[in-house]
Amino acid sequence: MNRRDLESMLLTLESTPALLVRAADKLSDAQVRQEPAGGGFSFIENVWHLADLEREGYAVRIRRILGEDEPYLADFEGDRVARERDYKRLSLAEGLAAFAVARERNVQKLRSIHNSDWNRRGHQDNFGTISLADVPRMMTEHDREHTSEVADLLAHIVEGKEFRPHPTSAVA
Repeated sequence: MNRRDLESMLLTLESTPALLVRAADKLSDAQVRQEPAGGGFSFIENVWHLADLEREGYAVRIRRILGEDEPYLADFEGDRVARERDYKRLSLAEGLAAFAVARERNVQKLRSIHNSDWNRRGHQDNFGTISLADVPRMMTEHDREHTSEVADLLAHIVEGKEFRPHPTSAVA
């Protein structure tokens, strides 16, 4: 991966917390907790899922790939974590802040990585061998899935449009 491609991905990753804040401004407290018809995460569940994955998934993967020789990397089981932590009862403001802080830390860490370290590898459940260079790509794709889901969820809640459940991205 060249620096230009990396920086493009990192700029995209940096924008996701602000997109969620703008989306949150359009919803009442009841609406942020409203589950979409047909299943899927509510808005607040999306926010907390992203925050926890950022801290407990991506940050851990980055740290371990950099610091260990080919570590085993467990998947982050988002559906299970959402149920156990009961995201819908949590604070939206705290979730948005937690995601923004964790994302900023990860982006800064990724910006500081030396070229030779991008080839370091780990073994992740359900993916196989991944390199450090795969992590920002995975983060970008996961963000795309969730921002698309959030946009559809907002259209459903605010405009009454039909919501089609998105393929699960809760395991990442």
